[in-house]
Amino acid sequence: MDIDNFDDIIRRSMEIRQKYHELERLHHGSKWTVEEDALAYLTDAGLVGRNIMSQQQRWPKAGSEAELEHKLGENIWWLIVLAERSGIDIREAVSKFLDKMDAV
Repeated sequence: MDIDNFDDIIRRSMEIRQKYHELERLHHGSKWTVEEDALAYLTDAGLVGRNIMSQQQRWPKAGSEAELEHKLGENIWWLIVLAERSGIDIREAVSKFLDKMDAV
């Protein structure tokens, strides 16, 4: 995998999301809405927090390091999906954010 190519990461993210849409149609008759995707992202974001607490010995949970790594990647995936589904260019959004923060 070429993680240096953000366009490839976006393409692969959307291909994976399409596979999940197919499963949603199969099991529920329709694909998830953007709102449902956002709720799924928020759930995973909460799990990042819990796994960080565990990694820092502030919450008792075995095996949190591997789950933290997975959830961090999954959260980036969700953000890409949410941006694409909302018509926002994630590359441009990140660039604008970094430019703004650099100017602070």
